Amino acid sequence: MSDLGTSGEPAGTEQRRDPPAPRQLARGGGGATAIRGGVHTDLHHDSAIKHVTGRAEYCDDIVEPVGTLHAYLGLSTRAHAKIIDLDLSAVRAAPGVVGVLTADDVPGVNDVSPTGRDDEPVFAEGKVEFWGQPVFAVVAESRDAARRAARLAEIAYEDLPHVLDPQSARDAGMPYVTPPLTLKRGEAAEAMARAKHRIKGRFNVGGQDHLYLEGHIAFAMPGEDDDVIVHSSTQHPTEAQHMVAHVLGVASNAVTVNVRRMGGGFGGKETQMNLFCAVAALAAKRWNRAVKIRPDRDDDMSATGKRHDFVVDYEVGFDDEGRIAAVTGDFAARCGFSSDLSGPVTDRALFHADNAYYYPDVLLNSHPMKTNTVSNTAFRGFGGPQGVIAAERIIEEIAYHRGLDSLEVRKRNFYGDAEDGRNVTPYHQRVEDNIAPRIVAELEESADYQARRRAVLDWNAKGGIVRKGIALTPVKFGISFTATWYNQAGALVHIYSDGSIHLNHGGTEMGQGLNTKVAQVVAEELQVDVDHIKITRTTTEKVPNTSATAASSGSDLNGMAALDAARQIKERLTAFAAERWQTDKSQVRFIANNVRIGGETVPFADLVREAYMARIHLSAAGFYKTPKIHWDRASCKGRPFYYYAYGAACSEVSIDTLTGEYRVERTDILHDVGRSLNPIIDKGQVEGAFIQGMGWLTTEELWWDDKGRLRTHAPSTYKIPLASDRPRIFNVELASWSENRERTIKRSKAVGEPPFMLGISVFEALSHAVASIADYQTCPRLDAPATPERVLMAIERLRE
Repeated sequence: MSDLGTSGEPAGTEQRRDPPAPRQLARGGGGATAIRGGVHTDLHHDSAIKHVTGRAEYCDDIVEPVGTLHAYLGLSTRAHAKIIDLDLSAVRAAPGVVGVLTADDVPGVNDVSPTGRDDEPVFAEGKVEFWGQPVFAVVAESRDAARRAARLAEIAYEDLPHVLDPQSARDAGMPYVTPPLTLKRGEAAEAMARAKHRIKGRFNVGGQDHLYLEGHIAFAMPGEDDDVIVHSSTQHPTEAQHMVAHVLGVASNAVTVNVRRMGGGFGGKETQMNLFCAVAALAAKRWNRAVKIRPDRDDDMSATGKRHDFVVDYEVGFDDEGRIAAVTGDFAARCGFSSDLSGPVTDRALFHADNAYYYPDVLLNSHPMKTNTVSNTAFRGFGGPQGVIAAERIIEEIAYHRGLDSLEVRKRNFYGDAEDGRNVTPYHQRVEDNIAPRIVAELEESADYQARRRAVLDWNAKGGIVRKGIALTPVKFGISFTATWYNQAGALVHIYSDGSIHLNHGGTEMGQGLNTKVAQVVAEELQVDVDHIKITRTTTEKVPNTSATAASSGSDLNGMAALDAARQIKERLTAFAAERWQTDKSQVRFIANNVRIGGETVPFADLVREAYMARIHLSAAGFYKTPKIHWDRASCKGRPFYYYAYGAACSEVSIDTLTGEYRVERTDILHDVGRSLNPIIDKGQVEGAFIQGMGWLTTEELWWDDKGRLRTHAPSTYKIPLASDRPRIFNVELASWSENRERTIKRSKAVGEPPFMLGISVFEALSHAVASIADYQTCPRLDAPATPERVLMAIERLRE
């Protein structure tokens, strides 16, 4: 047989068809003056139209292969008990049931603890530790069959004593679920003794359910050998990958986790999805069929963690002018039955117990208490809001004690600078970028705070049924994971021969616009319209060892990683263009959808095609790690945060003193996002965070009965804010003059978590309105959430 091909050339070297001619990006040929969708410009969310038209595909929309099975969890009906007998015969015999999984069916390790403490079993073994704990999973031909069968289990229990709240846990001597933390600077006890005025108090701060629109879901498809693919609604694909491998007893390289988008996360899908991914994968490998698990909302809320609620015991010493001399605080948290993320959450509560204020001498202790409730977890702010509101309660106590406007007390206690020595936090990091005073001053003027406060005081002086309140509160929030190793990210950028661009990064999209912002970064660097960049689902196959999309770090980390990848390719294209056109690299400039090479302008797509034909590598993996940060938990010293984000909100409320009902009349916000990557998306984040923060402190109440059952387990009993609850007048502005002094992505600042705490202004305004009952002589000491019932009880206390 001849070794020549049909063209007469040696076989295997025949001419292939040239790559397709490149598409013209924008107008091509040098006609465009600016790209569409660069950084610092308003650009709608890349999936916005799909969201509102229902075309956005979520995990539950993935087409199910023939033979797909459905799993459902069987949950405990005791808060704390030994399992005497587990009879699943009726479950197995139920119509459509394929099989049942228990702890005995786990081939690897029966644990999905994110911290590696082996304290969070997939299925309970021998004992249950909260009402709603998974005991088994039933797998059936349909979801309805699995759901019905799960309720047929007969479980015999021997009840054990249970503890439900953090104070009862402390009183009962319950253990910590994770080591506590102490932050100390100076000698708080001695400074407290010297202070002219001292106040002690206790503050109960409630938890919060995430109530994402899309609940937990995982869809696993078995592959050959040990392989399994898991589609999931998780904020942390890498952790889900590791947990599935851990449970199956296989290497992480056998597990692929994919996430296209989530219908909300707020921290609730950072670790809590591990359970569902593990169960789906376990069943898929057991029966070699695709398996989906999606709990009802009631079971979702009962079996998954929430924001930690705290009992804060505080003492503050201060002078006649309201200047703080010393602060001590004990922060006891309801952590639940296992550690989950309670360690870093309770740590961060202490990190933010100063908010924007300098404490000359301070001693703060965390108490991460074990309780017989679901293990609490990450939630927007990650413990920070609980610390910030404790700081605001302290300010409020001082203001009422001294007969001062709380805003004046805030101003007198703001962090200073290196010259006056008032810029060191309780964890010994220096506050070097303090713009809180400017933010507050500008908002005070733009919101007309002083005139409106006088009007509120005049209104309340009339003594009517409806009382008003107003408050202006700041926020200072540290940005970075306190676990230093999480402050890294990877990204992958491909440029195809037609000039189109494929972008993949390790962050997850949960509606916050992360994908849009990262695409804008790449568009800006390569100077192409953002329309020509396609962002694909997050997958552990492309970018390994990713961090959770959490801690407000998504844009900071993944934007920088994508920028690194784009720059690598850009440098190769620059070098190629300089060589090809015989000019210096300094004469190659990327402009709107074109490249200026010496005196010639070449469309970007044409240059890419030329580079491909010249065998230039058009793909790059980018990487970024946050500089400067370090934290030594043993000594409680370091620089855990790369920078701080600031903001302030002024809220005015009206309350009915006969019923405790209230409404928010007006809110003005000025928030710092540095040089915003996308102002319109950032503004939406501020608005949404404020409403969610307001809900945490007003309508959202978690309640367990004395048997340990969560009774607020559905939207019928758990009340998030409605559109009708928004402020009647709602003014939100970004601090356009701000620019991050640190080298963040395009000098922007994180926006996910910091504005959540702006909702505290509503809580403080409610307290101000209640205080009018006793002529502002007494701090009402409202507990959170300030439901109408609590507001009414606070009013009645002041009337006694």
